[in-house]
Amino acid sequence: MSAAVCRVLGLDYGAKTVGVAVSDALGLTAQGVEIIRREKETKLRRTLARIEELVRAYDVQTIVLGFPKLLNNEIGERAEKTLAFRDMLERRTALPVVLEDERLTTVEAIRTMNELDLRGQARKEAVDEIAAVFILQTYLDREQNKKQRTE
Repeated sequence: MSAAVCRVLGLDYGAKTVGVAVSDALGLTAQGVEIIRREKETKLRRTLARIEELVRAYDVQTIVLGFPKLLNNEIGERAEKTLAFRDMLERRTALPVVLEDERLTTVEAIRTMNELDLRGQARKEAVDEIAAVFILQTYLDREQNKKQRTE
């Protein structure tokens, strides 16, 4: 049996919100934590401070950040802003920030909300957190597959 690994934080960075998920201590499953909100896209001080608090609270060693490439695999304006946010996260937390392709996570989040029959405000509130869970779970599954191939 392998030793426990440190937790991984998953983030879905949007214009006014950041969905947050965290892995279990074994790095197998992702759970939604919260949605961090801000009034303006450029107001990031409190957002970064909250992420730092979560990093400490969960003993996070890696951050996975959803990377919104365009469907044609190019980097658009949203992805450029995400790269700048990644740089800020790395400076503030001194942790590695891994970019995870998030192109299909919104589709998966919407499918999940439909299955849960979430409507109205509950749906609007949940989408970023659910997307963060999918972003993180994709990363965790890939890392687990890598480990299994090398064992």
